[in-house]
Amino acid sequence: MTTDDFLSHPHAFWQEISAAGTYDGAPVGGYQNFYPASFPDGSQIALPIRERDGGKRALASLIINQASFSVVDIFASQLAEMVAPYEPEIVVALPTLGITLASETARKLGHSRYVPLGTSRKFWYQDELSVPLRSITSPDQQKQLYMDPRMLPLLKGKRVLLIDDVLSTGTSIAAGYNLLKLCDIEPVVIGAAMLQTMLWKDRLDEIKPSLADIVVGVINTPSLVPVSGGGWQKA
Repeated sequence: MTTDDFLSHPHAFWQEISAAGTYDGAPVGGYQNFYPASFPDGSQIALPIRERDGGKRALASLIINQASFSVVDIFASQLAEMVAPYEPEIVVALPTLGITLASETARKLGHSRYVPLGTSRKFWYQDELSVPLRSITSPDQQKQLYMDPRMLPLLKGKRVLLIDDVLSTGTSIAAGYNLLKLCDIEPVVIGAAMLQTMLWKDRLDEIKPSLADIVVGVINTPSLVPVSGGGWQKA
């Protein structure tokens, strides 16, 4: 699809994967409406550009629970292949969008179930098994991230894969990691559909210098800055 196609059909984002080279190179005047991110095999997906900071910068967006089943399947298949060398035995999912990716990735790994973390406090939850949670897409919403204590036997002594949909500032994945550490659990690998810029690495380095080394992402997207003509280019 072209820029004009996506402008008139914004619901078309995240519905298909295009062949390698479909969107070849930055167009004259910069990226206008979408940024083409590449999968490891070179195939591409068009992601909508979202302005931030009053138009001073922008990010390529991925809302995976709005994606077609075929696109989610590709992300999950690619992620399962990338984390397989770490031999994960159980998958833990960050809410809310990480759950979509985690459940399918667990299936691809041959697992019979996964463990979703939650932001809704059930009456049997324990406050000491929770940490604050904030997201770049909902910066004004302070939530609490909970571990269901009933799930702990599934995680103790296991090789844990922690999944979120997108790593951006690193605040959400840091909360997930900190919650697992509260439960005396150290993940062997952290996975995501998209690594959005590299700000997440700075956040993880603050927690543990080697933590970013176990992060894998299917696609990578940069921070974007405006250019003359109304388009965007890589920062």
